[in-house]
Amino acid sequence: MISYGSQSIDRNDVQAVTTTLKSKWLTQGPKVQEFENGLANYCGVKYAVAASSGTAALHLAYLAAGLKKGDEVITTPNTFVATTNMLLVLGAKPVFGDIRLDTYNLDESKIAKLITKKTKAIVPVDFAGQPCEYQKIRSLAKKHKLLIIADACHALGANYRGAKVGSLADLTVFSFHPVKSITTGEGGAVLTNHKNFYDQLLLLRSHGVEKDQNGFNVMTKLGFNYRLTDIQAALGLSQLKKLDRFIAKRHQVVNWYRKYLSDCLEITLPEEIPSSRSAWHIFVIRVKNVKDRLPLYNFLKKNGIGVNFHYPTVYSQPYYQKLDLKITNCPKADHYSQTAMTLPLYPNLTQTKVKYIVNVIKQYYRL
Repeated sequence: MISYGSQSIDRNDVQAVTTTLKSKWLTQGPKVQEFENGLANYCGVKYAVAASSGTAALHLAYLAAGLKKGDEVITTPNTFVATTNMLLVLGAKPVFGDIRLDTYNLDESKIAKLITKKTKAIVPVDFAGQPCEYQKIRSLAKKHKLLIIADACHALGANYRGAKVGSLADLTVFSFHPVKSITTGEGGAVLTNHKNFYDQLLLLRSHGVEKDQNGFNVMTKLGFNYRLTDIQAALGLSQLKKLDRFIAKRHQVVNWYRKYLSDCLEITLPEEIPSSRSAWHIFVIRVKNVKDRLPLYNFLKKNGIGVNFHYPTVYSQPYYQKLDLKITNCPKADHYSQTAMTLPLYPNLTQTKVKYIVNVIKQYYRL
């Protein structure tokens, strides 16, 4: 089976982890700070706070931003449920805006009409690694005094108008799950240029405990144990050195797909807008005939190809159907979710395997 995503681990990664396992520190040691510094330097920001997962990082970012019960947050329905689940945990209400059908990101032109007196933040999601239109979103956020908390869990290594994703929002969240740009096994991080957010993130990550003036540990906030271990950070540091190479390889795989699928008129290929460089976390095609999606999915699976669906709209999930969210009409997101299918994409995917995947698609369409 060709998996839809896979980590890329080499002997240097193994050596980095082994060295840390033999050191004095397995957790709460120097490697975490080194990894955070590496992330901050790569993205061109002042601060990075590592966490135990991307979901934990989202929770920390929302907490640091001061989101609370009754607050409204504008975001996209085309995302993994963690984006909005962590809002629900705080009692905040996700307000969904429709997407663009070129990037599959939140349509920035739809945001303004969703803003109310209760709106506190915008959470754009860089879907599949393609950056959102941050320039327009920032202008809107500034006008209405809103925070931007970017869910960039797909987009480490991406660029927008010459700037790294991670430096474009008040708070930016990354994930280091094995199928992401780099991996720490499980893991995540929040990046920011704001010292007040940084201090809150550090405090909330570790039980809300800090040192008082006498050097004693005191709990001043209700925090969590969302720490990353030194073992994971060592792997992350090793992976970070190869990030640009990983992204280049992902682009090569995408170029192969584009070349070999260019004559398959029954599907629509994803786009990369000129002002950005995508991290290409996933490669999503759309069938032009809705009735083809499930049969094509089953045909690919039968032939040993690990395809996936990213994503059903969040508000279509059974749990969200029970909530009183008063969903705004999102016809493009609904259409996308009914036609989208994710093909395999990862740095070590070979040209031979891409050709095989494409040939199976063409067999289905009898091309």
